[in-house]
Amino acid sequence: MTQSPTNPMAAAQRLARPEPPRRFYKQAVAAPHEGGFALTLDGHVARTPGRKPVVVASQPVAEALAAEWAAQGDILDPTTMPLTRIVNAAIDRVAGEMVAVGADVVAYSQSDLVCYRAEGPQSLVEAQEEAWGPVVAWVREALGVDLVLAAGVVPVAQDPRIAEAVAETIALLDPLALAALHTATTLTGSAFMALALARGALAPEAAWVAAHVDENWQMSRWGQDEAALAQRQPRWRELEAAALILGAARSPDGA
Repeated sequence: MTQSPTNPMAAAQRLARPEPPRRFYKQAVAAPHEGGFALTLDGHVARTPGRKPVVVASQPVAEALAAEWAAQGDILDPTTMPLTRIVNAAIDRVAGEMVAVGADVVAYSQSDLVCYRAEGPQSLVEAQEEAWGPVVAWVREALGVDLVLAAGVVPVAQDPRIAEAVAETIALLDPLALAALHTATTLTGSAFMALALARGALAPEAAWVAAHVDENWQMSRWGQDEAALAQRQPRWRELEAAALILGAARSPDGA
C-alpha cells in the first residue's frame, strides 16, 4: 500500500525530527488543564514543535506522555517517545487536516492487507486465514459489508459501501484518535485491523502478529532474521501508543 504523497501524519512527523536536544527539565508530570490534562515540564505546560500546548482529553494518555518524558536521559531520544510523536502530529497537523487524514485511511481500506492472499504454499494460505479471517469476519459483522478477497496481488474492487462505512466511522473520531487510527493503519498495512483495534475487537498483540504473518511464516521456514526483528521494536512501541490512545477514546471517561 502506497501512502498519499501529501500524507499529513508523515509530514508532521518529519517536521518533528530536529537534532535531539539535551534534557532541559527535571520533572515531567500530567496536570489538569483547561480542556483536559497537560504534559507539564517543571510546572510549565509543554508545547509541540508547532508551539501549541500539549493538552489531551484523557488523563491516562497524559500520564503516559509524562512517563515518556520522565524516562528520558541526558539527551532526548524521539525514537523512545512514540506517544509524544502521535500527540504532536494530532495537535499540529491532523486537527487542521481531518479530511485528508481520514481519506488516507479510507484509501488503505480499498487495497487492504487482509484482502490479498497468497496462492501457496498451503501452510502460508492457512496462516493468513488464521490471522486475517477474524478481521474479515469482524468487518462483516461491524460494518455490514463483505470484503472481496483475492489470490495474488491483482487489484480487486471493493463494494462502495466499504469506503462509506469506513468514512462514517472515522467521522466520529477526534483529532488524536484519528492520528492514532492512521498510525495503526500505516503500521499494520490494514485499515480494518486499525478499526478493529479502535473498537476493542482486536488486541494490539494480535494486530501486530497479523500484520507480520508473511514475514513470520518466512522465518519459520528459513530461520529468524534478528536484524528485522530488532527493526520491528520501535514500530511495535508506536502501535502500543496508538492502541493506548484508541482505548482511551473508546472509554466514556477517557480512562
